[in-house]
Amino acid sequence: MKHQLNGIDIHIATGGRNFDAAGEVIIMLHGSGQNHLTWVLQSRYFAYRGYGIFAPDFPGHGLSGGSPLESIEDMAAWVIALMDSLDVKTAILVGHSQGCLVAIEAAAAYPDRIKRVALIAGAMAIPVNQQLLDMSEKALAKAINVMTSWGHGPMAHMHDNTQPGHSFIGYGQRLMALNDNDALRADLNACNRYKNGPEAAKSLTQPALCILAENDRMTPVKFGREMATTLNHAEMTIIAGAGHMLPAEYPAEVNAALRSFFQQS
Repeated sequence: MKHQLNGIDIHIATGGRNFDAAGEVIIMLHGSGQNHLTWVLQSRYFAYRGYGIFAPDFPGHGLSGGSPLESIEDMAAWVIALMDSLDVKTAILVGHSQGCLVAIEAAAAYPDRIKRVALIAGAMAIPVNQQLLDMSEKALAKAINVMTSWGHGPMAHMHDNTQPGHSFIGYGQRLMALNDNDALRADLNACNRYKNGPEAAKSLTQPALCILAENDRMTPVKFGREMATTLNHAEMTIIAGAGHMLPAEYPAEVNAALRSFFQQS
């Protein structure tokens, strides 16, 4: 779906169904250097089960125009502005990695707009190695290769994949290459600068689900556990053997956990 926000063309994946703001809306927020293709195995699954799905490309990512946003706070405000422009009153937020920071910030700053949050392979803070920051500015292709290598678990590196015919690492590299050349740098710096996560998490009153990856090298599982403990109303599930790119590597497990969470009263 094509949409305009503040004069900028925004691409929103709707899972192959027409978006209906009147129903239960799920907004899927991608991580650093990612785009709507992160959610290709979730958006269709839930759209065909009656949910109103929108998985937007943040500005400068994927098929969206504009320049990448420079802070997590700006991204959270942008999500609310996008909701307003589509007449979405309330929504469930699902975030992956950096998307978790955006979801936590938005749910804390706009509690009347966010009904519940699902946080996948996330933490309350995501500090970034200076070497990776430098690569994202001066050697983008190398930074993408490093991130896709770190981001996948042992199974993906052995090409023994849950989805027949898929090369998760190759797919991840191609996905990241679709973005604006400044997108990864902007995202990593936004994560590195964001300090409000613990306070925002403490303030959340909405139900939360933390889906964590046992072999996550980008946001290690111990930080996900800390996030789940800090949130007031959180449940946690840890997927054995999984790496950081959970939505692609273990979609069946992720979708099952999400579906159970969404169906709770």
